[in-house]
Amino acid sequence: MATENPFKSILKTLQRPDGGEFGKYYSLPALNDPRIESAIRNCDEFQVKSKDVEKIIDWETTSPKQVEIPFKPARVLLQDFTGVPAVVDLACMRDAMNKLGGDSNKINPLVPVDLVIDHSVQVDVARSENAVQANMEFEFRRNKERFAFLKWGSNAFHNMLVVPPGSGIVHQVNLEYLGRVVFNTNGMLYPDSVVGTDSHTTMIDGLGVAGWGVGGIEAEAAMLGQPMSMVLPGVVGFKLSGKLRDGVTATDLVLTVTQMLRKHGVVGMFVEFYGEGMSELSLADRATIANMSPEYGATMGFFPVDHVTLQYLKLTGRSDDTVSMIESYLRANKMFVDYSEPQSERVYSSYLELNLEEVVPCVSGPKRPHDRVPLNEMKADWHACLDNRVGFKGFAIPKEYQSKVAEFNFHGTPAQLRHGDVVIAAITSCTNTSNPSVMLGAALVAKKACELGLEVKPWIKTSLAPGSGVVTKYLQNSGLQKYLNHLGFHIVGYGCTTCIGNSGDIDDAVAAAITENDIVAAAVLSGNRNFEGRVHPLTRANYLASPPLVVAYALAGSVNIDFETEPVGVGKDGKKIFLRDIWPSSEEVAHVVQKSVLPDMFKATYEAITKGNPMWNQLSVPSGTLYAWDPKSTYIHEPPYFKDMTMSPPGPHGVKGAYCLLNFGDSITTDHISPAGSIHKDSPAAKYLMERGVDRRDFNSYGSRRGNDEIMARGTFANIRLVNKLLNGEVGPKTIHIPTGEKLSVFDAAMRYKNEGHDTVILAGAEYGSGSSRDWAAKGPMLLGVKAVIAKSFERIHRSNLVGMGIIPLCFKPGEDAETHGLTGHERYTIDLPSSVSEIRPGQDVRVVTDSGKSFTCVIRFDTEVELAYFDHGGILQYVIRNLINVRQ
Repeated sequence: MATENPFKSILKTLQRPDGGEFGKYYSLPALNDPRIESAIRNCDEFQVKSKDVEKIIDWETTSPKQVEIPFKPARVLLQDFTGVPAVVDLACMRDAMNKLGGDSNKINPLVPVDLVIDHSVQVDVARSENAVQANMEFEFRRNKERFAFLKWGSNAFHNMLVVPPGSGIVHQVNLEYLGRVVFNTNGMLYPDSVVGTDSHTTMIDGLGVAGWGVGGIEAEAAMLGQPMSMVLPGVVGFKLSGKLRDGVTATDLVLTVTQMLRKHGVVGMFVEFYGEGMSELSLADRATIANMSPEYGATMGFFPVDHVTLQYLKLTGRSDDTVSMIESYLRANKMFVDYSEPQSERVYSSYLELNLEEVVPCVSGPKRPHDRVPLNEMKADWHACLDNRVGFKGFAIPKEYQSKVAEFNFHGTPAQLRHGDVVIAAITSCTNTSNPSVMLGAALVAKKACELGLEVKPWIKTSLAPGSGVVTKYLQNSGLQKYLNHLGFHIVGYGCTTCIGNSGDIDDAVAAAITENDIVAAAVLSGNRNFEGRVHPLTRANYLASPPLVVAYALAGSVNIDFETEPVGVGKDGKKIFLRDIWPSSEEVAHVVQKSVLPDMFKATYEAITKGNPMWNQLSVPSGTLYAWDPKSTYIHEPPYFKDMTMSPPGPHGVKGAYCLLNFGDSITTDHISPAGSIHKDSPAAKYLMERGVDRRDFNSYGSRRGNDEIMARGTFANIRLVNKLLNGEVGPKTIHIPTGEKLSVFDAAMRYKNEGHDTVILAGAEYGSGSSRDWAAKGPMLLGVKAVIAKSFERIHRSNLVGMGIIPLCFKPGEDAETHGLTGHERYTIDLPSSVSEIRPGQDVRVVTDSGKSFTCVIRFDTEVELAYFDHGGILQYVIRNLINVRQ
């Protein structure tokens, strides 16, 4: 059980510069070593132990050994797709608490939760002065039920801030408004740190706040005060020197850094940037680099707090007193970097260095963010892609078809499309829209282009989706928005758009010309991901570029251009206009930024942000603290996690005579397990919706229906690429019901086993659960009745998630697997466990016996005492409820 913090002796008082006190803090210098503050502050010898702190102290020795440590972030960041199931679980916990006789109002997040609704903006309407309003109306029609539920949650739960739709992109709002840098909670000072349910949570690392993306179950656990288990990472030192050349953008820099770090290999590591070149990077530039940590594979790309950080905090409306507290605390704990002072040599796991003067204008594509192409090589690279066999850098277009012209009629006007022609040009994504230099740079390109008489072809779907209302304010204040409008880059909404596939439809005539002529059409976007099929089904080539280059490619109309030697277009006087004629100098951009981006804009935007907008404010929601579940809802449904729950923990459960639901080989990812993408018309989820009167065109996606466990359970293991050995080579979301030999959907087979009173298990190979962390990859199997997964190895976070949902993870002994034991999956499996959790040790051996007479030994993968406690209670949510009742009654 938890005990008194053994580090209380280093608790000090932080004095204000002008007298008085800011509050208390744990003094790291008092320890004479650089221990992690979170581990010290949360040390209770149960969830966080002294030995965990020792592991962190000795990181140079322990990090290569894959040592796990507990981590408690200061807050949790959610967006709407993941926010809905988190609020559903909190609502269910309140109901369970109420039924058990506890005070249901005690169920609240134990750390601050910031939930930004930003994933629902689809570009249905573009190139229109009314685009924002029109797209917002579509958004509310499609998602009214989800929005109303989140609005209820914002009123019902304490410690939870919900930022309404139409406010901005979660990561830009986090950077400009939500990021605290240092918390002061009831007089206790500590660093801001955050885990978020989107991989680009790392953007906040540019502000000196440690943050990264996690799955929904880890986020919910953190919300409820539970520690996250993480491998102590190695740290790569990335030294920056010099200064960017004139006309080179932060986007060019981040694409260069991404390629370098991908090549170096930084998966699962922290990257820390340092060096004299840091003083040449604005905070927004740093945030752009930090944002793309997932693309270069690092857990985070961190920029320590320095004077540039403090200037940005003042610019974005943080008070002078708050900034003073932040600086004083970080200096006291030697966490502030002052580049005016001599810098001591830093120790890292490995090192990289980049002279900023070597960065050149570039794009990345056509299918991966780290496939960087220098701008002056783009035309040659494009032709190589047409020639190359199909792959990340190839389309395999025969030579005789590469110059093909598709003739079509665009609303009465004759038009043509060729390979490489741009059909989508989008200034979008938190990566770039948070950076005034590239946004105003794009506007200056538009201004110069308009003055010279250049136009964008009307069939190119152009759009501008700012990450916050601040962008709109400074574009208007600069007088430059009108030029973007003239070229078709009207503001379409505030949120994630083209970068996550919310491009909306392209014109029917353009779509027909592409499909009927097999044209390799292009999209150019200022985003962070360009995987094939992500941006739009009809754009096979997708290039990441800076906002100014997005405008330039829209004007050129094709990626098949050498900007050095070929004109962007022809001006009103018939003169050829080149990119150099419309490209602003760095000095021009800096002048407009300094004149147009003002602190009052941030203050005005974020003072209004929690007031919502008319459509949000008109949403009618219940006022009660217990949610009134609607049994007819196909979006929000009460899951059965706490059905028949009692105050006494159920204790460890073994498995008796279980059937094998699925028999897998190696590398089954969370994409195979978790419901994702569109709902197939012949799937169990589609049948469920149609039975409830939902028209096929209104199915929406699994992501939008993550608050309905009935749909998500039906979408678990529904991946069309699933390879199940029980099917003898057939690929698809089916399995065999062993007692009858009947082939059924995975969901139908699982329900038949449950109805017959049978447990089920899953057999798997190596790396089970690899890929992105997804909460439904563990929640789904639990709802299907899976009691254990027996695998060669597990992805670390997925194993933890299985434990959190009460599923037993078992590992075959080294060198062994289902095949070496002659298992076919047609056996029945019994796993005996002691009746008391006190008799189970983390990592102990257990015996698995089958009805065929074969038996074998596995390692039970409960890796900590905390995980054993979760299992004893039937799962992490049940554990939290019982502890809250016992502690707080």
